[in-house]
Amino acid sequence: MQPPKAADASDAEPRPDGARPEPDTDQDTDQENPSGEPAGSTLATSEAPTDRVSGDEPLLPARVHRPSDLLRLLVGVLAIVVLFSVAAFAHGTTTGLEQDINKGTGQAPDLLIKIAGLVSSIAVLLVPVAFAIERLIKRDGLRIADGVLAAVLAHGVTLAADLWVAKSASGSIQDALTQPQPGDALTDPVHGYLAPVIAYMTAVGMARRPRWRVVLWVVLLLDAFTMLVGGYTTPLSIVLTVLIGWTVAYGTLYAVGSPNVRPTGQHLMGGLRHVGFRPVTAMRADDVPDSGDQNDRGRRYLVSLEDGPPLDVTVVDREQQAQGFFYRVWRRLTLRGITQRRSIQSLRQALEQEALLAYAAIAAGANAPKLIATSELGPDAVMLVYEHIGGRSLDALEDADITDDLVRGAWRQVQALQSRRIAHRRLTGDALLVDRSGKVFVTDLRGGEIAAGDLVLRMDVAQLLTTTGLRVGAERAVAAALAVVGPDTVADCLPLLQPIALSRSTRAHLRRLARERSQREREAVLDASDAAKRARAHDAELSKESDRKSARKSLRTEKQAEKRAMDDALDEAREEDLLSQIRQEVLLIRPQAPVEPVRLERIKPRTLFSFIAGAIAAYFLISQVTEADFGAVVEQAEWGWVAAALGFSALSYIAAAMSLLGFVPERVPFGKTVLAQIAGSFVKIVAPAAVGGVALNTRFLQRSGVRPGLAVASVGASQLFGLGCHILLLGAFGYLTGTEKTPSSLTPSRTVIAGLLTVAVLVLVVTAIPFLRKFVVTRVRSLFAGVVPRMLDVVQRPQKLLTGIGGMLLLTGLFVMCLDASVRAFSGPDTPHLSYASIAVVFLAGNALGSAAPTPGGMGAVEGALTLGLIAVGLPKEVAAPAVLLFRLMTLWLPVLPGWICFNQLTRKGAL
Repeated sequence: MQPPKAADASDAEPRPDGARPEPDTDQDTDQENPSGEPAGSTLATSEAPTDRVSGDEPLLPARVHRPSDLLRLLVGVLAIVVLFSVAAFAHGTTTGLEQDINKGTGQAPDLLIKIAGLVSSIAVLLVPVAFAIERLIKRDGLRIADGVLAAVLAHGVTLAADLWVAKSASGSIQDALTQPQPGDALTDPVHGYLAPVIAYMTAVGMARRPRWRVVLWVVLLLDAFTMLVGGYTTPLSIVLTVLIGWTVAYGTLYAVGSPNVRPTGQHLMGGLRHVGFRPVTAMRADDVPDSGDQNDRGRRYLVSLEDGPPLDVTVVDREQQAQGFFYRVWRRLTLRGITQRRSIQSLRQALEQEALLAYAAIAAGANAPKLIATSELGPDAVMLVYEHIGGRSLDALEDADITDDLVRGAWRQVQALQSRRIAHRRLTGDALLVDRSGKVFVTDLRGGEIAAGDLVLRMDVAQLLTTTGLRVGAERAVAAALAVVGPDTVADCLPLLQPIALSRSTRAHLRRLARERSQREREAVLDASDAAKRARAHDAELSKESDRKSARKSLRTEKQAEKRAMDDALDEAREEDLLSQIRQEVLLIRPQAPVEPVRLERIKPRTLFSFIAGAIAAYFLISQVTEADFGAVVEQAEWGWVAAALGFSALSYIAAAMSLLGFVPERVPFGKTVLAQIAGSFVKIVAPAAVGGVALNTRFLQRSGVRPGLAVASVGASQLFGLGCHILLLGAFGYLTGTEKTPSSLTPSRTVIAGLLTVAVLVLVVTAIPFLRKFVVTRVRSLFAGVVPRMLDVVQRPQKLLTGIGGMLLLTGLFVMCLDASVRAFSGPDTPHLSYASIAVVFLAGNALGSAAPTPGGMGAVEGALTLGLIAVGLPKEVAAPAVLLFRLMTLWLPVLPGWICFNQLTRKGAL
């Protein structure tokens, strides 16, 4: 436990009767505070006036946004989407289901149906009113207000759904959700009164009270039965009604927040008495800052007793239990071979798991806090009572206080746990507690596992190596591990010594250290460059009297000396990351140890996004292509324009080489640069368009003798100039397109104004949100630190600058002419003629989307954007679709084979 905060505020007056407030007999979860204090206030709950809770306990918010409500909202939306999909594509199944239900209920007596309908119609209105009266008597009007708001919103959604189904939905959806009525009328797809009632009942929490829950389900089932038998609805309509009411209710609860029912100090003191303790005070312990993977650890208290040593008490409620749910789900889905606990556990399961691990850890011989009592604090919280251990966590210790004996003590605890196949899963610095005598204890066992597999145990070793290495360095951390667990155990963890296998807080710490290393390297290079420039300026002053030839030779020598000085400074400033240092230390002991990282990820986020984007783009393209008569279009194609498109595509690689070399002051062979650009056509197929080309050009320049830092800066300068030219050309051609008096023109002023407004809104959003502002400022600062000095060097060489800018303009022009030739190849005599300005706007917009898309080569995004753009400027889709496919064939697919040949040739020659 962390040292508690000092109580410096006065305590509230105790209740006169000294009694503990009793919960409702039907397990009410929103008890009223007997003294009228707001949630989170500190209340004395003792039988004697001396009992108190520290007055500096933070006030709990009156309302909380529960992740569980958000989860239920998403599940409801997904279920509604699935229901509409079934109604649209499984018409036979829904029709057969209706016929079976009608056949089964056709024998029901009419009198019984009428009585049931009358009772359900009355009860469905009386039950909510009765519950509202009961809540108002208990002074819980705020929850009733939530229910009324949810009912109003559900009614609005119901009206919108009815209107959509009646006016815009397909015939199969109408047949699945409605029943024909006399006079060519149809029943409502969503019941206008039942959905609001369901939303109201869900929002006020009736389903969490056993007696009301039974009444609720009886009324709903009876009402649905009578409407179904009477022919007033369909099975899918009933399901849709329930889903809309349920989803709207949880959406409302998440938006406005639910009343906070987390237990306060009052409930804690009462719970301790319930398990036989006699508490005097309860003081909140200092919370460890949120670390992402530790945000469900619970609130901690230091409780003093009338007789006996103090206690460490942890209180866990449903809200803390649900925190980090989406992160745990993502880890569970994306990591392979790792046993993960359930994404959402009940409080009872969490209590039992932590108790089991606490007892198992002590039985294994590890130093762990002794669990002496557990108890529920009402239906929404539990507490775990441990013996108090005075001390500080490893994170709270100064570096000088962390000795080798202390680190070996931490490893001995892990050795004891692993001897009984117990995995901790959270061996971060705040999970290791050091008492006053220097003994190490392992805490926070809630996320651990018993009977753990080898992979999880090895992950614990990798995590502790990294945790201790962050504090004492790789050499001392590895030495301590070798001394306790042995070289074989340490060597076996090397394949798991990768960021994805470490805790969330550890990964964040490693990223921060990486940014600091990059900053130090950049500053060292800049300092060396400044020093060399000052020395060169001083030498120039001394050699003013020398002849011009010797001055040029001296300048060339000085530049080479400056380059060597910058290389030496970078080599001296370069530092290896911590994980690499740990690997090297282990390999000194076990040179044959496996170091190849184990693949733990099933799927990477980039792969998932690429798949989703590709699926959407494929759906759009297929829907466009299937409507075009390609046979007739190809027969009428003009092959001369096809050849012209091929020629423009081939010339674009020369322009690309010019645009790159214009920003490289060093001498680089032009022919090899052209081959490198052709090789980039092959790389684009296996990497996103904005990533593959940058990586290949940087590698090519490095192999051509350009220093790594300058190579990155040259490619960055080329990309930055290219972005500026792209924006200027898009604005210029957009304006020119609008000034043309043709029916296929884009609106000029609207396009320019919309672009400017969009940029302004984005700038305002970025500057208003601190996280985005910090992100952009950091990236821009790093950009100007490396790229801008390189750009200044290029500006001093006008010939190079003209080559680079001319290559960019030529590259854009060739692509525009290639797209124009592709359009002309399929244009007939009746096809509208498009101007070069219109085609340029379409190409520039489509290319921008393709560069931002995560798919290789911008596949899907470019095709969709170009097709939509050509249709928008007046080209028929029967011509736009094949023209775009021809353009992509010339610029993306045909160059793949030559690109592969050039890539292999340059690789064999050491140019890549």
